Amino acid sequence: MTEPVAPGPDPRKRHGVHYTPPELAAFLADRVAVALERSGEPPRAWPEPVRVLDPACGDGALLAAAGARLRARGHRRVELVGLDRDPTAVAAAHLRLTELPDDGTCTVALRVSDALAAAPGSSDAGYHVVITNPPYVRTQLLGAAAAADLARRFGLRGRVDLLHVFVALAGELLADGGVLGLLGSNRFVSTQAGRNVRRLLAERFGVREVYDLGDSKPFPAAVLPAIVIATAGATKPGAAEARYVSVYQRPDPAGPSEHPVPGDPQVPGEQPVPAEAPVPAEQHWSAGRADTSDRRFYADLCADQDTVTHRGGREFAVSVGTLAVQPDPEHHWRLRSASSSRWAATLRRGTWRTFGEVARIRVGIKTTADPVFVRDDWHRLPLEHRPEEQLLLPLLTHRTVRAWRGPESPAARVLYPYDREHPERRTVDLSQFPRAHAYLARHRERLAGRRYVAEAGRQWFEIWVPQRPAGWQAPKIVFPDISVAPRFSVDRSGAVVNGDCYWISFAELPSDELGYLLVGVANSTLAVRYYDLMCANRLYSGRRRWMTQYVSRLPLPDPDSAVANELIGYTKKLCEAAEEPDLELVRYLDELVHNAFREDRF
Repeated sequence: MTEPVAPGPDPRKRHGVHYTPPELAAFLADRVAVALERSGEPPRAWPEPVRVLDPACGDGALLAAAGARLRARGHRRVELVGLDRDPTAVAAAHLRLTELPDDGTCTVALRVSDALAAAPGSSDAGYHVVITNPPYVRTQLLGAAAAADLARRFGLRGRVDLLHVFVALAGELLADGGVLGLLGSNRFVSTQAGRNVRRLLAERFGVREVYDLGDSKPFPAAVLPAIVIATAGATKPGAAEARYVSVYQRPDPAGPSEHPVPGDPQVPGEQPVPAEAPVPAEQHWSAGRADTSDRRFYADLCADQDTVTHRGGREFAVSVGTLAVQPDPEHHWRLRSASSSRWAATLRRGTWRTFGEVARIRVGIKTTADPVFVRDDWHRLPLEHRPEEQLLLPLLTHRTVRAWRGPESPAARVLYPYDREHPERRTVDLSQFPRAHAYLARHRERLAGRRYVAEAGRQWFEIWVPQRPAGWQAPKIVFPDISVAPRFSVDRSGAVVNGDCYWISFAELPSDELGYLLVGVANSTLAVRYYDLMCANRLYSGRRRWMTQYVSRLPLPDPDSAVANELIGYTKKLCEAAEEPDLELVRYLDELVHNAFREDRF
C-alpha cells in the first residue's frame, strides 16, 4: 500500500504495493481474532478449522500473524489461504509461513493467482476471516475498461478503485458473520472519493472498529493508513456502536508555529503514558519482531480513553470514541465522543450560516504546464522571447500566503493570456503581444500536446483552469490548500492565485464586513477544532487540507451580534497591519470567536 506514482524501476511502487510491517500485521490480526470471538454465538462457536484468506497476500505477513494469533487465542486448527499475482511475493510468503509451528494445527495453501480475475467458486467462499492490505491504485491507473469491468462484476457504483473492489470481494467470500480485517489508505474515511467504500461497508457489513493511524508512519511510503474491522452481513438491531480511534502526531512545542494562537486543539487533555509502563499481558500479540516501543504504541490503541503514546521518538495523541455514522455515505466518517458531541451541538445552535452558504470558494489556476507558464526568472530571457509585462502577473502560492496580512510579494509570475477586463474568459489577441506569441510558439509542441485542451474547444496556448480573469482585481481571501494551521489572509494586490491555494472574492459576498468575519473565524482555534472533529482529513505532521469541501462547512456566528462586530473590527485591523500581527490581539480575537458561539449568548 503506497501512494501511486508514475511507472518506474520499482514494481512495488508501480503497482501500489508495500508489504505490511510485522508489528502492524500482528495488531491487525489481534483485532480480527477478538472480533471473530465476539461474532460467534456463543463466543468461539466457529467450526474448526478457522478458514483465513488473504486475497493479495504479498510476502505473507498478514497470514502469518493471523495464524499465530488465532492459535494463541485457542483455535486448535487454522487453514491459511493466500493468493497473489506476483510469483516472487508468493515465494516469499512460503518462506515466511514455514516459521509457523509444524504441529499439524495450521495448514497453508498459497498460489499465484489474481483474486479479481474470476467469480469465486463454491470452494472459494465461506471463509471465516478475510484479512487484506490491497494494493492502492487510483482509478486512472486501472484504466476505464478495467474499472468498468470490475464495477459490473461486483455491482459497484461510481468511481472504482482497488480498495473498493477488495471490500466487495470480501463480502462475497466471507461466511455470514465472518470478519473482515482491512488495511488501506485512510483517504476513504474522510474524502468524497471514499464515499463508495463507506457505502459498501455500510450496506454489506457491520463495522466493529476503525483505527485511523494518521501520521504514525508504519510504512516507509508516504501514506496514512487506516484499519477497519467489520463482520459480513447487515448490522443487527441493537448492535454496539463501532469503536473509533485516531492517532496523530503532537506538535513539537519547541518547533516553529504557523499560527500564533493559544491552545493546542489537536491534543487531548491527558497526561503522557510513561514509556516504561507495562504492556497488558493479553496484548502481547507480537511474535517477538516488534520492539518495545512498537508494542507499547499498538497496546495504547486499545486504551479506553484518550491518551498520549510514543513511537520512533515521536509523540502521538490517541483519541478514542465511537464512529459517528451518518445515514448518507456522502458524509465522511468521524470520531464521536460525549464531550465532542456536546461541543458540536452547542456550535450548531450558535451557527448563523456556514462558509459555503455565503461564499463561493474557488481553487486557484491550474496551467497543466507550469514550466511554460510559471517562472521567477522572466527577466533573464532574451527580450525578443520575453512576454510583455501586461501578461506577466504575480502568482500567489502556498509559500507566500500567511495568516491575516496580505501575502508576501511573490517572486513567481504567471504568463496569463486573458483579457482581465472582460467578465467572461476571453483570450487576448496574441498578434498584439508579439513577444508573448514568440515565447509560446517555442513551446507549441508541448502545449498543443494537451489534447484535453483542444477537445474542450480551447486554444492551444490557454491555461487549463484560468478561473475568472476579471476577478483578480477585487479584494479576495486567499488560503493554502495544505497547512498545519489555517492561513487565511486578504489580498488587495490583484495577484493571481495558484492551484495550491483557494480564494474567495469580496465582490461576491454580501458585504466586506462578512469577508472579514470569514477570515477571523477561519484563523481561529475553534476552526481548527471544528476541522479535526467534523472533517478529520489530516496529513503528515499535523498538516490539514483546507479544501472547498471542508472550508465550506465551517460555521459563522450572526454577523449582526455585538461580539461579531467586535470580531470583524479586530480582524480588519490585523489584515491591514503593515507589521507582524500583534500576538495579544490575535489571542483576544481567538477568544472572541469562541465567545461568539457560547451557549449563554443564545
